[in-house]
Amino acid sequence: MIHPSAIIDPSAELDSRVEVGPFAVIGAQVQIDAGTRIGPHAVLRGPLRIGCDNRIFQFASVGEDPQDKKYRGEPTRLDIGDRNHIRESVTLHRGTAQAEGITRIGHDNLFMAYTHVAHDCVIGNQVILANAASLGGHVVIQDWAILGGFTIVHQFCRIGAHAFCAMGSVLTRDVPPYVTVGGHPAEPHGINSEGLRRRGFSPEAIRAIKRAYRTLYLGQLKLDEARARITSMTAETPELQPLLEFIQADGRGLVR
Repeated sequence: MIHPSAIIDPSAELDSRVEVGPFAVIGAQVQIDAGTRIGPHAVLRGPLRIGCDNRIFQFASVGEDPQDKKYRGEPTRLDIGDRNHIRESVTLHRGTAQAEGITRIGHDNLFMAYTHVAHDCVIGNQVILANAASLGGHVVIQDWAILGGFTIVHQFCRIGAHAFCAMGSVLTRDVPPYVTVGGHPAEPHGINSEGLRRRGFSPEAIRAIKRAYRTLYLGQLKLDEARARITSMTAETPELQPLLEFIQADGRGLVR
């Protein structure tokens, strides 16, 4: 299960069902759970915890020091859940002491080739980052969001659940749940209707989400007025609750 050319620190903790390919390097304070496969030439540095049944492809760099000039070698972490696919040359960095010290990645995510997740990011579940999408530090991406290839996300931005960012989008503000954006800078272009249908949202829920989108973006309302109207709509359509909570929270301001 472990290729003889792999270099593994004696303090690393690997389940007996972990596979490690040729010339992979696994450093100290790395924990890897059952069923995870590490490809050739991948480099893993701790403190790092990787859950079950992940696939890490060749040349990926997982758990490296954060790209932050304030970093002074503090023992920060990267935590990765289960069943993630981390493709060729992906870079996933640990957190910084100036924040919580942890970069968190959930379950069932796909990081395509050359994607980058910077320090202190929080990635939910079922997220897709297409080729060369890159996140600045402290970015939060909620469940089922999709970032097209070469999407760039400014530090501290939030991307809501089921949002869709078109190829080459440049995000400097927050993208609410369900919203599709694109461009440089990114602008809203409706809701992710097809994605919602694929995930089992009812036609009634999708229509309600479209009404909420029109309220937020096409009603020429101030943000507080739009929030109030969406609040009243949420009582009849619970699927709007994630949108309401997102636009009520502090952030970098909404893409509008």
